[in-house]
Amino acid sequence: MVKAVTPGVTTADDVVASAAADPRDLDLRLVRRKDGAEIDVSALQGLWSTEQSLRLTDQTNHLIEFTDGNFEVLPMPTDSHQATVAFLYELLVRLIRLRRGIVRFAPLRVQIPPNRFREPDLVVLLDAQDRRRQDAFWLGADLVVEVVSPDNPERDTVEQRADYASSGIPEYWVVNPLDETITVLALHGDAYATHGVFPRGAALTSPLLTGLTVSVDQVFDAQ
Repeated sequence: MVKAVTPGVTTADDVVASAAADPRDLDLRLVRRKDGAEIDVSALQGLWSTEQSLRLTDQTNHLIEFTDGNFEVLPMPTDSHQATVAFLYELLVRLIRLRRGIVRFAPLRVQIPPNRFREPDLVVLLDAQDRRRQDAFWLGADLVVEVVSPDNPERDTVEQRADYASSGIPEYWVVNPLDETITVLALHGDAYATHGVFPRGAALTSPLLTGLTVSVDQVFDAQ
């Protein structure tokens, strides 16, 4: 199992990942169940294959992303984070189902070719029968939504922006509780252009979801 545990605590899991201050800096160990014998496999960071990452992360409910052979354990969501995600999920479900699409929430892996997997907070396909919708992971999306985490804002505002653009995802929403803005990015060529940065008091609009307006205040005041 790939699992985030308290540093220094031995478990009986097959594979243990302890998150340090930098979520990419992991203490990875193989632990034999019958006697607790351990082998440090931290040196394999950067060498894991895509198939190995899928097999390992299939055994955990932790949010773990995979980038170029490296595992990254994401922070545990807070109540306010989940309230924001839940509000947007319910809003998008009502709209997308009318269009015969589908909305899912994390954890659900989305493959960013050739060798990355992301766990967007929300992920949308406009056609529920889209072939990119696979059971183990999706091969892409039409819209992804990320709520910025305070531990590493650049993950959502810079790194994920580049990843989702390179994967050809037409629209990306960056919901930022730190400054209470929602940035809607639309794909132009191989990079995102800013459709709008919507602060409190404004109503979010979407190039992809025509006719949609969302009160930014309602998003950040969700309970």
